[in-house]
Amino acid sequence: MTLSPLHIAVLMGGWSAEREVSLTSGRDVAKALESRGHRVTRIDMGRDVAERLAEAKPDVVFNALHGTPGEDGTVQGLMDLMGLKYTHSGLETSVVAIDKELTKMVLVPAGIRMPKGRIVASESVFEGDPLPRPYVLKPVNEGSSVGVAIVTEGGNHGDPIGRDTEGPWRHFSRLLAEPFIKGRELTVAVLGEEALAVTELQTSRGFYDYDAKYTDGLTLHICPAEVPEEIAAEAMRMALEAHRLLGCKGCSRADFRWDDEAGVEGLYLLEVNTQPGMTPLSLVPEQAKYRGIDYAGLVERIVEAAL
Repeated sequence: MTLSPLHIAVLMGGWSAEREVSLTSGRDVAKALESRGHRVTRIDMGRDVAERLAEAKPDVVFNALHGTPGEDGTVQGLMDLMGLKYTHSGLETSVVAIDKELTKMVLVPAGIRMPKGRIVASESVFEGDPLPRPYVLKPVNEGSSVGVAIVTEGGNHGDPIGRDTEGPWRHFSRLLAEPFIKGRELTVAVLGEEALAVTELQTSRGFYDYDAKYTDGLTLHICPAEVPEEIAAEAMRMALEAHRLLGCKGCSRADFRWDDEAGVEGLYLLEVNTQPGMTPLSLVPEQAKYRGIDYAGLVERIVEAAL
């Protein structure tokens, strides 16, 4: 479907840890929309965002923000109050999906396999390990692997973790502790009501962290992933089911770890990103291209879902 020309505000930037990625996503989205004949107003979100949106009076807002407050329900609530149509998930879904603990409370009872874990106070990790090593510590409310640490035997974090070592315990008061799932990193994009593909991510960093995601050359994307058919099918099923259970709209991306020595039972969903990156290195555009959807077409489909 080709959309009639619209006035679209592209909301980008903000002040989260993912600001630079959001700016890149927003710039590419804006160019793609203009290439399809739409009028675009670019908005680098500041504290005056409501005033700027009111001045722009767009037909729809393309939310290209990543992290808080653009992905956690805050901006969604603002736009709901203003009566604006906007892309990606709504307020309730955004609140739940960015919170890893709340996400598990929705998905695990419905049969989605996720690593068992628990919330710990950051101060407690200086006294002793919350789980047997190796384990993962991550912020409860951040995306894009921001602030993730893998604590291993003999690692450089110390035993117990040292107060002066760099890690999420220095930046967040509460952390999610999870067992480290050995194996391979997989991800699945969902567009509308369809899982697109499975991509395997291979990085020399040992973990697909924030830098690996957004630094050219650090990660190899294999799309489609070279995994058994049953693993690909199960990953796509779990991603689509998580998308539906959480109430995601437009597109989402589900990240997995797969212990390839354990078969299907070794496949674990880690998190669902309700506003995946749209940069040249991003996974959703890559999977869309594999399915025959060009970048501008992908952007228009996301806008169409918002209408």
